[in-house]
Amino acid sequence: MDLIIYLYLFLLGASIGSFLNVLIDRWVAGESLFGRSHCDKCGHKLAWYDLIPIFSFILLKGRCRYCHKRISFYYPLVELLTGISFAALWFSLKDLSILTLISYLGVISMFIVIFFSDIKYQIITDESQIFLFIFTLFLHLALDESVYKLALYFLAAFVVALPIFGLFLITRGKGMGFGDVKFGLNMGFLLGIKGGLIALYLSFILGAMVGIILVLTKKKGFKSKIPFGPFLVFTSFLLLFFRAFVMKTFYLFLLRYF
Repeated sequence: MDLIIYLYLFLLGASIGSFLNVLIDRWVAGESLFGRSHCDKCGHKLAWYDLIPIFSFILLKGRCRYCHKRISFYYPLVELLTGISFAALWFSLKDLSILTLISYLGVISMFIVIFFSDIKYQIITDESQIFLFIFTLFLHLALDESVYKLALYFLAAFVVALPIFGLFLITRGKGMGFGDVKFGLNMGFLLGIKGGLIALYLSFILGAMVGIILVLTKKKGFKSKIPFGPFLVFTSFLLLFFRAFVMKTFYLFLLRYF
């Protein structure tokens, strides 16, 4: 029975991942979500059999059926990642209520949209931020949080966003975009003050490590802009689903080295 549920969630996730690709591209471009999908290179409208998640990319060997130019590998990657994430959620958090499950899936979906939007276009859209906030609110309500605790989450949103906002002001938007500031609000609202600040700290450490590696391998220069959103998303994901392990490891690190 579990195998059937995993398979169903994977296929559901892959299908939703196909829609997330639409959100990633069209929210950034300001296009309507209701138009038919088309090739990015030649503009040809795609048939339904060109849009089967993951399988169409494999069958077409990664090329457009009409102009034969390469299809971005981001498309099947988003579909595959969404499918795996949906199935993994059931593995780690079984026996959830329907509202809780939908809320978690919504949060994961917006994480993926924000992650790839920032990588592809260096933009975190307002639409993705709004929907992340809505799904997070539903999650808190589904978990039956008290009014007092919900108020603390709202306070946490501003506390966690404050350091990012400070960097935004200091660098005049060059070192940190305002989309990162807005995501900081969502981090705090989702994870609370302690979880949000730890996720923020880890994202700075991870971002610095990746930046150094990219500079040493000469893939980026010292003045090159590296999107920070993916690091914020990754560490938020870790704190959301592996909070106890991450916090325990974090505190042991502090005790050992400080």
